[in-house]
Amino acid sequence: MLNKLQLRSRKDNGIRTLSLLVLIAAFLVSCNEAKRNQEPVNERPNIIIILADDMGYSDLGCYGGEMKTPNLDGLAFNGLRFTQFYNAARCCPTRASLLTGLYPHQAGIGGMVNEKDSGDPGAYQGYLNKQCVTIAEVLKGGGYYTAASGKWHVGEERPHWPTDRGFDNYYGLISGGANYFDITKGKRPGIKRHFAIDSIEYLPPKEGFYMTDAITENALTFLDKANKKKDPFFLYLAYTAPHWPLHALQEDIDKYQGQFMEGWDELRERRYERMLQMGLIEDKWPVSERDPEVASWDSLTEQQKEDMDLLMSIYAAQIDRMDQGIGRVIEKLESTDKLDNTLILFLSDNGGSHEGGALGGDFWGNFWDGSARPGSGESYHSYGRSWANLSNTPFRMFKSWIHEGGIATPLIAHWPNRIAKKGGITNQPGHIIDIMTTVTDVADVEYPATFKGKDIIPSPGKSLAPIFQGEKRTEHEFIFWEHLGNRGVRMGDWKLVSKEKSKWELYNLTNDKTEENDVFDRENRITNKMLGAFTLWAKKNGVVEK
Repeated sequence: MLNKLQLRSRKDNGIRTLSLLVLIAAFLVSCNEAKRNQEPVNERPNIIIILADDMGYSDLGCYGGEMKTPNLDGLAFNGLRFTQFYNAARCCPTRASLLTGLYPHQAGIGGMVNEKDSGDPGAYQGYLNKQCVTIAEVLKGGGYYTAASGKWHVGEERPHWPTDRGFDNYYGLISGGANYFDITKGKRPGIKRHFAIDSIEYLPPKEGFYMTDAITENALTFLDKANKKKDPFFLYLAYTAPHWPLHALQEDIDKYQGQFMEGWDELRERRYERMLQMGLIEDKWPVSERDPEVASWDSLTEQQKEDMDLLMSIYAAQIDRMDQGIGRVIEKLESTDKLDNTLILFLSDNGGSHEGGALGGDFWGNFWDGSARPGSGESYHSYGRSWANLSNTPFRMFKSWIHEGGIATPLIAHWPNRIAKKGGITNQPGHIIDIMTTVTDVADVEYPATFKGKDIIPSPGKSLAPIFQGEKRTEHEFIFWEHLGNRGVRMGDWKLVSKEKSKWELYNLTNDKTEENDVFDRENRITNKMLGAFTLWAKKNGVVEK
């Protein structure tokens, strides 16, 4: 029989043994976690690209804005934010570049879509040409399931729809901006908006339909379908939010109404300060001057202030609802244990939109007389140039122009298996042409030299994957833009830019990211080199210099 001392000794030995086992188990878990973070994962990633429409650089909470975007903020604070990523200035050109990895002119969409897909072949034909391949076509050839939910806008007619260009499944708006509640109502009577499920034209119901929610719901359906497959998936999730018309659900509008009564002047300053604190901008760059076509907030009447507060509240509500949908996508990935090995990229197709005038017009002309409630399907408002100037803080100019306010986009990259530093910020420049190269790189799929018997234009993009790993990648020697006669070229820290038919301006973005100090006349050697490069690029790619 054991005495008390022996029993206590045995008990102590048991406790020490258990403690040791716990420590060993904890150590092994720690080692496995470190190994998972350091060693490459052989399984090819799922890929989701989320594109917002007409959203400014600083609208998201994680980029300094007032909007409630907890889901996108979560992706940012657990992923990587880019401070110098560029789109192609407008919806169609950006989508063409994103999908193909080419400059828009190389893909056939240097301008906008042609509503009948009957434009002359070339850089401005208005639909994707046969000298390009889409991400879906490339990934599908590499064994991926491919799906898209949302706005297409790179070809109005068959055979230029998503299912014609590599997507296994599609749901959404083939055309451009549309009524969020009833796509048969539009700015211009007689202009039809195409909507499709896969390759079949479809008219969404007029009751209980809201575009943003429908896009989310069908994205979730595609994720369910992907979950039943052994192959990785690619989802292109292209929201129409927050593009005008300003249409939102009242419950979302109510969250914001009254919060913008301080006005765009005060809110621009506050955004600027938050962006400084976040490390997104540098204090040597002053916030750009209020746009010359925008009145001071204090000069507005009280009724005008209330009207403008309402418009911005609707715009914020549209972004809020989009963020809610993205949250549902994240939940779906978590519930199927796919979040860690899914690369999610979020960005916007251009800067905030000036369209609709300084105070945000109603394209049907029925706002100020009270005949249509703003935000409802009977209205067709924009939020206007004044609020867009806030959206693009701290930059100047807007959608369509090549100044930073037109082309700077937030870019959030989230991929737990690969992002080296959670919550990191990178200042390395990138361009929308880099998305294709990044995707083929991480998916280990070859970008083709030929496709369906046609020679394919090589992509000028460079992979962002080294940046995900915290490495310095080789920068583009030049990055180019042209849209509606607005032109631009970036070379290192120098940016040459011109508004339609006006003279060229030169800025050193290291010292002057907000483009306030034109040094064109003082840097002849730099300007001559950049002008020469732009001329060669324009000639090679069929760019019409206006």
